[in-house]
Amino acid sequence: MSKKFKLGVIGNPIEHSLSPFIHSRFARQENINLDYQAYKVNEDGFHSFINEFFADSLAKGLNVTLPFKKSAAQIEGTISDEAKQIDAVNTISQINNKLFLDSTDGIGFIEDLQEKKINLKNKNVLLIGSGAAIESILYRIIFEKPSSICIQNRTIEKAILLKDKYSKFGSIDLNTDSEAPIDVVINGSSAGLTGNFFEPEDLNFSKKVFFYDLNYSLDQTPFCEWASNHSSNVYDGTGMLVNQAAHSFKSWFNILPSTSQVINDLKGLKNE
Repeated sequence: MSKKFKLGVIGNPIEHSLSPFIHSRFARQENINLDYQAYKVNEDGFHSFINEFFADSLAKGLNVTLPFKKSAAQIEGTISDEAKQIDAVNTISQINNKLFLDSTDGIGFIEDLQEKKINLKNKNVLLIGSGAAIESILYRIIFEKPSSICIQNRTIEKAILLKDKYSKFGSIDLNTDSEAPIDVVINGSSAGLTGNFFEPEDLNFSKKVFFYDLNYSLDQTPFCEWASNHSSNVYDGTGMLVNQAAHSFKSWFNILPSTSQVINDLKGLKNE
């Protein structure tokens, strides 16, 4: 009988995580035997949980979600350049009894844009929010060479901090150019999921503007509901979720699983 590898996702809250669903399907595709569980842990028990989890010789890796992504960046191990820059980790891998720390959010996001035929090069991009979700993708967005990147956040001080941190990679503004139409709007505010979404005003959208919510839900998010009044090109973060999971899977098993069927399966859950 093949080894049953131990994997999981750690967070708080974690009850509604779709990661076990996604990785069980990846494992079925690739004929890999794994036990992938969702683990709810208190913040003061994070490091002791990590030590105990990886003490098991069959522990292959963990996904990390809120509120632990920054805590995971402080774990003793080898951290990728990207995860170090954004100071956040969503994937921990154990190889030869050593831990490797990475973030697959950025590449998962960019690949989902590519699948949706959304090209950021020479485009005017508006980012709503300046928290961890936006920072997890900003590093990758800059290297797609958009014409402009603007960050809008209700707390301007947080937007300034993010702008200053990433200005060495490319130009970032805090105000949109009213004469340059916005081509892509990306929401990283959790308010886009909670229902307290603050609708931006006086924005000049291009005729084929794309809207993308980093949040995902089995129902339409408040951001996507608002965006649907302005465009038919509106997407939530389901594709990003599956793509970043696929790259986590690759870091554990050196296999990049197919994502199309899993995305369709999740769409099926939305329609139930």
